[in-house]
Amino acid sequence: MADFMFLYRASAEANQRAMGTPEAARASMQAFMTWIQELERKGHVKDYGQPLDRAGKVVRGPGVATDGPFTELKDLVLGFTLIQAESLEEAARLAEGCPMLQGEASVEVRPIVQANY
Repeated sequence: MADFMFLYRASAEANQRAMGTPEAARASMQAFMTWIQELERKGHVKDYGQPLDRAGKVVRGPGVATDGPFTELKDLVLGFTLIQAESLEEAARLAEGCPMLQGEASVEVRPIVQANY
């Protein structure tokens, strides 16, 4: 099996709609955890990952940092999960079950390259 990273993306507005009230946040997180636990039960979750704070900086060189993250992008990276799958195609099929996709979010699926240092 190969390793892949799921990067969860949504606009600030879509994230606010999904998580803006305690009830909405609870429902969103419950649906997400049900999905991720099913992936784990099937042997695909390597690391649950973590949500990411919206604050950050983008460093483009010494002394060149802007408030971020990635202010020029429409979508924010909200968090990540490390999974295992046989192929990029299988990893993409697994990502299709993410309940965030029922809203205005996306899941970027990226293969993790094994570096030989």
